[in-house]
Amino acid sequence: MEIDDSLPRPGDRVDALVREDIDALSVAELESRITALEGEIARCRARIAHAVNHRASADALFR
Repeated sequence: MEIDDSLPRPGDRVDALVREDIDALSVAELESRITALEGEIARCRARIAHAVNHRASADALFR
């Protein structure tokens, strides 16, 4: 991971997402949103695992 990977980006979409008003959404819209967010969480976890494994491989190479 790069140093900048840990810093939030200006205009971070996640920040905007959590501040979004969801009161007007229907149950179906909320369920759809949850499904989409769970998919995004899985995608993020996979990316983190890839980055950690890549870093571990690089560290092992230079030991």
